[in-house]
Amino acid sequence: MRRRDLLRFSASLPIALQAAKDDYPRSIPGYEQPLFHLHSQLKAPVKIASIEYLRKGKSTFVRCTSTDGATGLVRTKEIEDFVPILLHRIIPAFTGKDARDLETLMDDVYVKHYKLAGQPFWSPAAAVEHSIFDMLGRTAGKPVAELMGGILRREIPVYLSGSIRETTAEEEVDTYVRGIQETGAKGVKFKIGGRMTRNVDAYPGRTRKLVELGRKRLGDKVILYADANGTYDSRVGIEVGRMLQELNYQFFEEPCPWEEVSETKKVADALEMKVAGGEQDSSLWKFQDMIERRVMDIMQPDMNYCGGLIRASRIARMAAKANMTVVPHNTQTDAAACKMIQFAAATRNIGPFMEFPFRGNQKHESWYTPNFVIRNGVVQVPRTPGLGVEFDPDYVRGLEKVTA
Repeated sequence: MRRRDLLRFSASLPIALQAAKDDYPRSIPGYEQPLFHLHSQLKAPVKIASIEYLRKGKSTFVRCTSTDGATGLVRTKEIEDFVPILLHRIIPAFTGKDARDLETLMDDVYVKHYKLAGQPFWSPAAAVEHSIFDMLGRTAGKPVAELMGGILRREIPVYLSGSIRETTAEEEVDTYVRGIQETGAKGVKFKIGGRMTRNVDAYPGRTRKLVELGRKRLGDKVILYADANGTYDSRVGIEVGRMLQELNYQFFEEPCPWEEVSETKKVADALEMKVAGGEQDSSLWKFQDMIERRVMDIMQPDMNYCGGLIRASRIARMAAKANMTVVPHNTQTDAAACKMIQFAAATRNIGPFMEFPFRGNQKHESWYTPNFVIRNGVVQVPRTPGLGVEFDPDYVRGLEKVTA
């Protein structure tokens, strides 16, 4: 190096070193800002001693235990294929930590394993979060909805779902005519199209027959929704949506494949009726983007797929700022339904009815209480601590711990 170049380099070195010392302030997106104040509700640390994955037959559970012996137990949903992620990535990230830091812990586990993001990651993370929330509620002596900011409603109005495509249009309508009579529900959602089938119906003419017969048999006083599960491209989605509008259906769920966001937006922009979606999504950034661009009108995070109650609540906060409602996707009516119920009890901008499956009868199980039964169109919010479900001790003793 020539002396002149050396002097020039030496002169610039202090500036470079100073720039290296300058630290940019941490940037936290609005959707990651804290929502709950768990430290103010539980004054002493609640250290997580262990988290276990348990199984009995086809039923699976996650149990969290604190160093003080408090436990939280939750029935899981669809994590059987993701057990290695649960055991090797999720559980170690929470064990030994203060459960009051749950919001931060949920963010940190993503940062550490961001390449795994998606339902295979967030569903087991949600199960762990649910079990920790249940344990925290029992420690504080409060329902989870109270920990989430306060109980806004003691009963949750629901609409009936669970429609299938393997039956005739007539059989599906018959099921929900009986359902309305049995439960007193004010709304029903039918599954239309063929489910991610590129415009192909379950059988020729089924969708038109179903939506027309549903309106005729159930009458104008029953609120009707339709779920296409991503059947259509935007052109056909708009055509089907206009048919639904003429029959006064109130929202059109997942008209296009869930990843094809631009197609869904075309449908939403073309219709007067509301378009709903989001059940498959887990990215908070994507939810924010869909809300800002009004890809759809109603957000439908799943309490499991999106990563749990905290992340669903953050989505609700984003939606509220845009004057949008949240109607969580829910396929559970047994002990696992408690998650949706606690969320709905604590969230201001939910829709008029929450989703609750019905296939001809309501189950009454003996291994847990309460049984979430629809009466006069509503499901009651448990008043007991945690998520509100009590499992029979003999049943719990029979659970097998899964270690690999």
